[in-house]
Amino acid sequence: MADTPGQDGKNSYSYAQAGVDIDAGNALVEAIKPHVKSTMRPGADGEIGGFGGLFDLKGAGFKDPVLVAANDGVGTKLKLAIDTNIHNTVGIDLVAMCVNDLVVQGAEPLFFLDYFATGKLATDVATDVVAGIAEGCRQAGAALIGGETAEMPGMYQDGDYDLAGFSVGAAERGTLLPSEALQEGDVLLGLASSGVHSNGFSLVRRLVADFGLAWDQPAPFASDKSLAEALLEPTKIYVKPILSAIRETGSVKALAHITGGGFTENIPRVLPDTLAAEIDLPSVPVLPVFSWLAGLGGIAEDEMLRTFNCGIGMIVAVDAESASAVTECLTNAGETVVRVGTIGPRDGEPVVYHGSLAL
Repeated sequence: MADTPGQDGKNSYSYAQAGVDIDAGNALVEAIKPHVKSTMRPGADGEIGGFGGLFDLKGAGFKDPVLVAANDGVGTKLKLAIDTNIHNTVGIDLVAMCVNDLVVQGAEPLFFLDYFATGKLATDVATDVVAGIAEGCRQAGAALIGGETAEMPGMYQDGDYDLAGFSVGAAERGTLLPSEALQEGDVLLGLASSGVHSNGFSLVRRLVADFGLAWDQPAPFASDKSLAEALLEPTKIYVKPILSAIRETGSVKALAHITGGGFTENIPRVLPDTLAAEIDLPSVPVLPVFSWLAGLGGIAEDEMLRTFNCGIGMIVAVDAESASAVTECLTNAGETVVRVGTIGPRDGEPVVYHGSLAL
């Protein structure tokens, strides 16, 4: 059968000629199926490829659940991954930014969906990204039950892609955090971060560019890695240790995920108007990467505290009598825990700093 000419008299048009490769999309689905299957958990045992992902709350063991939802991206850390062709870790960041926001409300992450958009689908790159997403889901105990891959020629430059993630968790009614029992004298515990996590990368990239540094040079703060590898260290996922502490001790009153805005902007999100967080800055275990960034850019301490996590990725509020038990539980789960402050009365700012960071 002869081709049917279009209005211009040439051969008929196809989606592939417009830049969209349906076969590549199908190949990606097949390539990621083992990664998706590795994330299955009670309540989720379906196959990807349908029009929607399914989850059975009763099968997950919940009796009277309240659902909690979160979505996020990776920020301009994604640009670093693209520029350096390192794609297997940003998926972990994507999951982390969502599930850490769920667990601070006392919710157990149940499932995750991703959105991957690009100009031209490179199956190997997308597979690496999804492999990272699956790893993040395994760390969080969440099932990867679906997602969307969008090939959009003309929307993205060659090699570029974007990511978004969506997660839903659940908690039994009446157990959500923060607790109304938060009070003066409560102790603030800090859980160590793994690095810059997924915030502040616009500033990081600006510093690297302005000072003429190369991504493949040895990291000044981690000589066994390249600068790119060290900065791409994935965001730590705190879900399982925190859920253990909540359930085993019953003493966790509030949690704050230290993301964009640092201590200054995130801790107040879980405080009532009458209380303030008093942070002992010398107790914060500043990671070498933050000392390097502060020194390189001459970044003031207050700017560091409202831009980066500075070495603490999660704050846990507990009553003073339970601080040791909660610390022990979190330590046994593999976390590095330090006492970083207390809760006091508010007389001005919601976060009060004492001393200085060890930058």
